[in-house]
Amino acid sequence: MGERLAGAEKEVLVEIVRFTQKNGLKGAEGGWKDFLAQNDKKYGVSVSDPKKRTKDVLLAFLATFSKDFQKYFSKLVRRHAERRAIEQYMNEFSGKISPEQKLVQLTTEHTEYRKNYYFPSYQEGWKIVRIGKLASSMNSGAMLAIDCEMVLCNDGTEAVVRVCVVDNKLEVKLDTLVNPLKAIADYRTNITGVSKKDLEGVKCSLVDVQKSLKKLLAKGKILAGHSLYRDLYVLKFDYSRVIDTAYIFKYANLPTTASASLNSLCKSVCGYTLREEGKPHDCLKDAEAAMNLVTAKLKDGFNDPIEIAENSVPESDQMTLLAHRIPVYLLSQELLKIFSGNPSIEEKIDSRIRGEFYSTRILFKDIDEADKAFDELDGQETKDTSGRLKKSVLLKRDNGDVATFFVRKMVYGSRVNNSEVSKKRTQPTDSGEQKKEDANGDKQKRQRTSKKHGKKAKTVAVE
Repeated sequence: MGERLAGAEKEVLVEIVRFTQKNGLKGAEGGWKDFLAQNDKKYGVSVSDPKKRTKDVLLAFLATFSKDFQKYFSKLVRRHAERRAIEQYMNEFSGKISPEQKLVQLTTEHTEYRKNYYFPSYQEGWKIVRIGKLASSMNSGAMLAIDCEMVLCNDGTEAVVRVCVVDNKLEVKLDTLVNPLKAIADYRTNITGVSKKDLEGVKCSLVDVQKSLKKLLAKGKILAGHSLYRDLYVLKFDYSRVIDTAYIFKYANLPTTASASLNSLCKSVCGYTLREEGKPHDCLKDAEAAMNLVTAKLKDGFNDPIEIAENSVPESDQMTLLAHRIPVYLLSQELLKIFSGNPSIEEKIDSRIRGEFYSTRILFKDIDEADKAFDELDGQETKDTSGRLKKSVLLKRDNGDVATFFVRKMVYGSRVNNSEVSKKRTQPTDSGEQKKEDANGDKQKRQRTSKKHGKKAKTVAVE
C-alpha cells in the first residue's frame, strides 16, 4: 500500500470506502460487507457504516484491491490534500487571492459539490489534470467557459457530440463536432441541434478534445460552466479548478440543493433571454452565457438572493427522476426494471451516501417519457418539503428479496393530484352563483370569520 493512502486521515478513508460501496467495487475479498463478514467474527456486517469502523479496518479493506485501484485511491487522497492546502492558503493570504479564485472556492463550498464533482476517473479513458503550482494558481484570474451537447448511445451511456470553449473576452477557443465512435440511439436533435447528417465525416474524437482541453487549461486556468460536472463527466475530464455558475448565486425561493436553469439565470442576472421555450440549445451561446454570468458576478456581486420561477429548472432535470435512499447492496442498474420507457442510469459519482443508502439519477430521452415513467410507478404519491412529487416504491429482486426506496421528480411546484385538490379547495361555482357571492361579500366574510373562531376550515390555498 502506498504511503499517501496509509497516511490518510480517517474521514478521507471513510469516503473512499463509501465510494467503493456506491460503485460496487470489490477487492480480493469481495466488497465492503463481504470483507467484514469474513474478517470480523464479533460484529460482522451488523456494524457496516465505515464511519463506525477504525482506521486500521478501513485500510485493511482497501489493501485487498489491486495496485491500479490503490493508485486511484491515492489520487483521491491527494485531491483532499490539495483542497485543504487551497483552504489554508486562502485563509493565510486572503489579500493575494484573485476574485476569480474566490468564485472557485465558492463553488467548492456548495452543498452539492462533493456529490457531483467526485468522478470515476479510475475508469478507462479518463484524464486527470492537475492545477499546477498553488501560489501561481491562486493569483491567476485567467478563465475559459465550456458547454457540451450530448447524445444517447445504444449502450445506455451519453456521449459528447459538440464542444465549445470561449475565453473571458468571448473569443472562441474551441468549437468542434465530435464523433462518439459508437452507435447512437437518440441524437436529441430538438435539444442538441445536432443531427445524424451533421456528424457524417466528422473525425474529431473524445481523445482529441481531451488533448485540446489540456492544452487550453495550461498553467491552471479556471474552467467555468453551468452544471459543469455534467460536461466534465461526458468529457471524462477530471479537473478541480472550476466555477459552476449554478453554484455561485443564491436563490430566494429554491432549496439550497436546487439550481436554476442557464436561461433563467441569464434573464435574472444578465437581463436577456438565452433562447425561446422549445428551441434547441446553441452550444456556443451557452458557453458565452456561462462566461457572462461569471463576469456579472465579478462586477456586480449579486450577493443577495435572486428570485427564480419555481418551475424554472434545467430541461435536463425535467428529463430526470431522482432515486434516493437506495440500499447500498442494490446495484444502480437493477433499478431500471421498474421504469417504463428506455431510461439509463447517470453513472456519475454520488458521494452522498448516508450509512446504508445512496442516490442516483434516472435519465430519459425527453420530459414526456420521464413524466410517464413516474406516473406509472406503483407507489404512494406524496410531496417533499419543496413541493416535488415523490413515490415510495418496492423492487423485487431476482433472489426474492424486496428493496424499498424513493423516486421523486426534479421539478419544483409540481402538480397536485385529484385527491389533494378535493381536500384542499372548494370546487368553482358557476357564473350565477359567483355573482351572488360577490353581491354578498360582506356576509361571506363574516361567515369565514366565525368559522375561524369555531370549527377549523378545511379549504387552503393550492400552489
